[in-house]
Amino acid sequence: MPPNPGRLSSDARPRRRRPYAPRLPPGERREQLLDAALSVIVEQGYSGVSIEAIARAAGVTRPVVYDHFPGLERLLQAVIEREESYSLAQLEEVVPAEPGDRDPVDVLVAGVKRFLDAVATRPATWRIILLPLEGTPTLVREHVEGNRARVLARIEDLVRWAIERRELPFDLDVELAARAIRDLGEEAGRMVLTDPDSYSPERYERFALSVLALVLRG
Repeated sequence: MPPNPGRLSSDARPRRRRPYAPRLPPGERREQLLDAALSVIVEQGYSGVSIEAIARAAGVTRPVVYDHFPGLERLLQAVIEREESYSLAQLEEVVPAEPGDRDPVDVLVAGVKRFLDAVATRPATWRIILLPLEGTPTLVREHVEGNRARVLARIEDLVRWAIERRELPFDLDVELAARAIRDLGEEAGRMVLTDPDSYSPERYERFALSVLALVLRG
C-alpha cells in the first residue's frame, strides 16, 4: 500500500517543544532562580543540586541560568548570601541593640515570638540554618556559625543589661546564660519547623512568659 502523503510517520511528526518560560526582567529572573535553587536544596539536599535541577525547578532552560550565574558555585553562594541577609535582618528585630527602659521580661518574650514568627514565615531559609543537611558545604557552615556567634554576642549584651537593671543576679555567668537562651531558641525553631501544628510560636510565647516571669521576678 502506498504511503498516505497526508499522514506523518511517528519519526516524521514534529516533536513537542518544551514551553518557554515567560520573559521576566533580569532582577525578577535572578530572584526566581534563587528561589528555585533554595527549593531544590530543601527538597533534595545539596547532593541533588545542579544547574539542570535548578533550571527544571524554575521552568527554564540551562542557558537561562547561565545568563545570570557563571556556574553552580556562584549561584549557591548567591543563595546563601541572600538567605543570610534575610535571617540577619529578622534577627536584628528579634534581639534589640538598645532595649531602653523596657521590662526585661517583655523584651525577651517579644524576642522569642518574633524569632519563631520569622521561622514560620520563611521556613526554607531557616531550615538550612537550623536543620543543616548532610553534605552542607563548608561555606554554608561558616556563614551559619558566624551568625550564631553574632547572635550570642547580642544576647550577652541583653543579659548584662538585665543584670544592670538588677533583674538578674550580679554574679550570673553571662556567657553561659546567653548560650542557654540561644540554644533554647534554636531548638524551639527546629520544633516549629518539624511539627508546626504542635509547636506554634504562640505556644512558645506563653511558655516563655511564664518561665521568664518566674526566673526574673520570682
